[in-house]
Amino acid sequence: MNFAIRIVRCYKFLAEERHEYILSKQLLRCGTSIGANVKEALRGQSVPDFTAKMNISLKEASECEYWIELLEKTEYLQTNVAESLLEDCQELIRMLTSIVKTSREQKGTMDS
Repeated sequence: MNFAIRIVRCYKFLAEERHEYILSKQLLRCGTSIGANVKEALRGQSVPDFTAKMNISLKEASECEYWIELLEKTEYLQTNVAESLLEDCQELIRMLTSIVKTSREQKGTMDS
């Protein structure tokens, strides 16, 4: 949720201050989708359902990382802002990668 809030604030800055509407909407979509998919995964009906939703969150986080990097390289975001967002995004990627890996292993154990 905290990351999504930062992304919403970043989107507002990009739209209102930088008048950038295309890339910022991409960032808003994937950056807020991460938490929504995690929330949905927590209500998953099965381990495969949980794993699938967490994997979607991971993919959205990876996409978010791309848009932050692009917005920095095109000078829409200052380096310090981009680096701070990237640190949080990369921490989410590490956590989600671990969760997906563990849940896949758990599914494999259940299938045996």
